[in-house]
Amino acid sequence: MKPIPATEHPLALRTDFTDESAWHSLCATIQEPVDGFRTRVDFVSDQEFAGLGAEQLVSAPSDAAYRSFAFIIDDLALTHPERPILVVDLLRQPGRTFRVIPTEVGGVAVNLALANMDFSDFADAVESDGIFRGFPQVPQLPPPAKQSFWKRLFQ
Repeated sequence: MKPIPATEHPLALRTDFTDESAWHSLCATIQEPVDGFRTRVDFVSDQEFAGLGAEQLVSAPSDAAYRSFAFIIDDLALTHPERPILVVDLLRQPGRTFRVIPTEVGGVAVNLALANMDFSDFADAVESDGIFRGFPQVPQLPPPAKQSFWKRLFQ
């Protein structure tokens, strides 16, 4: 196997080549801005990596000097209705995985690349089906009501 190429941004490695249209559609979806933020990943599509799984990625030769995680776009990512992309830990627990929906790829990529969060922060937050769909929203409490100046003065 040839080495996994070095990339400027986080790696999104295609390992399924059965549906070209699904591949292009998924790439476009990942790159669509979410809350004004555009996801930056480098897509690698090379038949040499067909069928490569998480275990093989961990031990594969690489041209990258350092890479702590990677995205694998496999058959499930191209066929499942939610298109969950496999995320592979290459640093702390090599081979540990979880799946992420395309709209959350940007948040995962930037936080892992900058080490703002650990792989386990995301992997431990998946739903029962192993897919990360985002962190639960924290309910916002209304600000406490302020008493009028006069009420405060004469209490």
